[in-house]
Amino acid sequence: MSLKHNLYRQLLTIVIVIFALIYISVAVVLPKSLVPIYEKAIFNYLKNPLDVVRDDFNNQKIDSLIAYIYVNNDNIYTSGNISSVISLDTKQILDKIIYNQGKFKYNSKYFYYNTKNEKNGYKIIAITDDTYLKELKGDLLKTLFPILLITLLLIILIIAWWSRSLADKILILKEKVDNLDNEQYKEKHYFKVDDELKVLSNAIDNMKITLQKGEEYKNQMYQNISHDFKTPLTVIKSYVEAIEDGVGDKEKGFEIIKQEIEKLEIKVHSLLYLNKLVYYKDMNDFKNGNVNIVDIIQESVKKFKITRPDIKWQINILDKKTTFKGNHDLWEAIVDNILSNFIRYAEKEIKITVKNRHIVFYNDGPSIDKDIINNVFTPYTKGINGKTGLGLSIVQRTLSFLGMNVIVKNEKKGVSFIIR
Repeated sequence: MSLKHNLYRQLLTIVIVIFALIYISVAVVLPKSLVPIYEKAIFNYLKNPLDVVRDDFNNQKIDSLIAYIYVNNDNIYTSGNISSVISLDTKQILDKIIYNQGKFKYNSKYFYYNTKNEKNGYKIIAITDDTYLKELKGDLLKTLFPILLITLLLIILIIAWWSRSLADKILILKEKVDNLDNEQYKEKHYFKVDDELKVLSNAIDNMKITLQKGEEYKNQMYQNISHDFKTPLTVIKSYVEAIEDGVGDKEKGFEIIKQEIEKLEIKVHSLLYLNKLVYYKDMNDFKNGNVNIVDIIQESVKKFKITRPDIKWQINILDKKTTFKGNHDLWEAIVDNILSNFIRYAEKEIKITVKNRHIVFYNDGPSIDKDIINNVFTPYTKGINGKTGLGLSIVQRTLSFLGMNVIVKNEKKGVSFIIR
């Protein structure tokens, strides 16, 4: 079972851990790292008096922390504080002094020495314990610790404020996400800093707008579909009742009922196809193959020629490569819905051209009004002569899934749909 900790507490914990690590580094690691520097300072501290100290120690002012040994042939003189600095006798001390300067350990303490050789062969030795080194360490810590403590406390306060601010922003974003689907959503929240959280907030706002548009689109679709289905059903019901009551021509009534059923069938197929598009998008089936567009165009033209035999149909293939990404069902729906629209408006000619990886559908019918030309692919948008439907919306959505688009262009005479 995982422990639940809010972001503010996590950040504060991280800061405390960092503080502890810095403290350990300064209080433990740093002093040990500075030992060579301290020792160099001690050797200099021992070296300076050697130039003035001689064997007459009693008449000279001697630092109580430093003891001196003056070796003159067989004569050895020591300063009066030698026993307070080190409890070894002079012979034992001289046995431990090997180099001109160095240190040795005795009774768990380190002793440091420096020597000077006179021209006449005499030697002066200055020796001290680690008291001076400890004083240096103490002075350093006394200087650094308050500065470090104040600095770290300020850092903690700044990070605590920042983490609190960050946590508050995240709570605001969470509230936005929680209320995406209801009226309590607050669209805008002012972020003083233009950072990634502000970008995320704007993205959530855009998502809300997209969801609202999707909801409006869905509601509009339901309303239009209901109205679209209601009309033929009302007509069918009226004629069935008239036939049952013996009113009107039975044969004509059945013909009209058949026509209305065919209209309903087309509408049902369109809705089923839109639902299938979602399936294709989710399953990525549309990416799994390529089709020869020429075969599909020829099949569709053959079907629609029966409906409009008075039209001149032209197919111009000016591209060597005529395979396009997708499957047969998707491209059949695209071509069929475009031609289904064209046969309603074409006067004498429909022309299809494949060139430079573009497919151009042209009909010589009336131009599309500028006010609606940009919305012809919106479901149930009124087109020429007030016609509405799902056909062109199916075309655009299918092409979008295939990574292609379609534009509508008014020619000098007629209209072109260009797929690219």
